[in-house]
Amino acid sequence: MSLRDRLRQESGRNTTDLLDRFGILTNPFPASNQTLDNPRHPQAADDNTEERIVTFFDDGKSQAVIVEGTQGVGKTNFLNHWESEIRGAVADRDDYYFVRYLADPESSFEGTTRRIFEGLGTDHLHTLAHRIKINESSIEDARGHDMKTALRRLRSDPDVADEMLEWLSGLRLLKVHRQKLGVQFRLDTVESKTAALRDIVQVSARAGALNGIFLLLDELEKQDGVLGPKAVVRYLSAVRAIIDALPEWLFLMVAITPDALVRYSAAYPALQGRLQNRIELKPLTDVSEAVKLANFYMDTARRKAQETSPKRVDGGDRDIVKSAEIEECYRQLAERASQRGDEGVRQREFLHELHIRSEEILQSVVGHG
Repeated sequence: MSLRDRLRQESGRNTTDLLDRFGILTNPFPASNQTLDNPRHPQAADDNTEERIVTFFDDGKSQAVIVEGTQGVGKTNFLNHWESEIRGAVADRDDYYFVRYLADPESSFEGTTRRIFEGLGTDHLHTLAHRIKINESSIEDARGHDMKTALRRLRSDPDVADEMLEWLSGLRLLKVHRQKLGVQFRLDTVESKTAALRDIVQVSARAGALNGIFLLLDELEKQDGVLGPKAVVRYLSAVRAIIDALPEWLFLMVAITPDALVRYSAAYPALQGRLQNRIELKPLTDVSEAVKLANFYMDTARRKAQETSPKRVDGGDRDIVKSAEIEECYRQLAERASQRGDEGVRQREFLHELHIRSEEILQSVVGHG
């Protein structure tokens, strides 16, 4: 039998077998390379983060939050979760917020500002054109002469939004940009892009076209491996500059390992004072924590199976990995962690081990029906 024929034959049966025995549709535990769309097991860090976000919604005062944790403790899972939560929250609001999660920040911060401009897009510029017609004085919140000129042209003719987005993105300054926008200088440095972002955000907020930006940056420690010392300092300087430029309307969340944070603080001490709000994610240090985490993933998988197959809410309730096996798995990993000097078991490593054990059982079910 060919692989194609076997997959056709077993596709329906597999789902039925898994539901009947375990109440699930797929392996409930993510493999180590599966970093997106994983469930989030709530911790004290989540309560802290929620309070900060609510405060930002209430007063609009900028916040810079450091999510600190070693590799594998769930920083990416944490940022993914809060990106989803924020997007869900702003979808129900009449005011406008911009949310952007960057899993792999570029080597220069000007790339981040460019992606923010591209994310805002011409739709935002059209909205801004309409709003500054109503509130013309908002243009005065811009500091740059070129920016004020471009905004006045945008107010008069919203159709120049395409050219304005090209200019904001740092593209080569052409005759069309000079003619339609009245600008004289290209935005070709980190400093000029930061100043432009500051102006756009401030004017947009004053005009009622934007109430805030959520910017979530993951794996900031990668900069240390890609850039030289001077480039790292330039990058950190640009992060500090954007924090200082926007005392309002910016919620910045940055994930980083403790070792990298120590190195960055030494390389650029001026940044440390801007990053005092720390949220620490820790590895598993107790077997009861490990069992709770495993049960959370199992319960989540069953709930999703019920939502997907509402007529089969009576699915099986056998545990695909029993509690004794979960405890044994944790203890084995804890011993390994101790040997390499880690203070606990990394969640990613623990869940991956459960994934492997579950996969063996799932394949057995698939193979025998």
